[in-house]
Amino acid sequence: MDAENGRREPRISVVIPTRNEARNIAPVLATLPDDIYEVLLVDGGSTDGTVDTALEIMPDIRVVTQPGTGKGDALAAGIAACSGDVVVMLDADGSANGAEIPRFVDALLAGADLAKGSRFMDGGGSTDLTRLRRLGNRVLCGLVNVVYQTRYSDLCYGYNAGWLAPLRRLELDCSGFEVETVMSIRSAKSGLRITEVPSFETPRLFGESNLRTFRDGWRVLRAIVRERRDTSAKRAIPSVGDVLPDAAAAVAPVVDVLPDGVAVAVAVASTLEA
Repeated sequence: MDAENGRREPRISVVIPTRNEARNIAPVLATLPDDIYEVLLVDGGSTDGTVDTALEIMPDIRVVTQPGTGKGDALAAGIAACSGDVVVMLDADGSANGAEIPRFVDALLAGADLAKGSRFMDGGGSTDLTRLRRLGNRVLCGLVNVVYQTRYSDLCYGYNAGWLAPLRRLELDCSGFEVETVMSIRSAKSGLRITEVPSFETPRLFGESNLRTFRDGWRVLRAIVRERRDTSAKRAIPSVGDVLPDAAAAVAPVVDVLPDGVAVAVAVASTLEA
């Protein structure tokens, strides 16, 4: 209970998807604040002792066996298993700092349903983003902002938090790294109150990332189009004819610097017209 205003502090559940992160999980857990209600390690079949390492460090950690494969599937399983009030989604590679969790919770207590981490706000940043990934994120984020009438500064970042009930209503059903995009789009379509908070990303501590720039960028693009065609949400979304000119303008500044064969704007336009 907050003595100053009589409000009960929210119970914070931290969901950490893992697959062979034994060398990284200890430093990640060490960054978590002391007042976390529960930590859920959603493991996707690790063979390097990730689960044993986590249990040794944090005996009361909740281990959830991932039913399928991919980050999206792991987050959906973790959200389904949470018993707290707030869910914080944190990567297991050490690229995000658990000490930033209070700023996400503060944003939720201030009235947001979803607090999105942003590497492109004052106070945020990244020493991990390559030039190509930065450009790709800018293109895809610009497209989402045009199509879904949002004002996101960062789209493909895994550090996010939200109240449990609204997150469950989003019914995340994607398996891969496109999950953050789907979550952001469905939150907007559902009329949730969304705010961004600055976050600083560093390179993964050990091992090789499962992220593949072109493969996963294409998955994100497909998710953007698929979600636009889904009219089940209450919020009205502009028609293709309405958004194509603005979408082209949003991506035009970066098309010339992308490698040949990766003209994202062309792919966006052709996919939306299909």
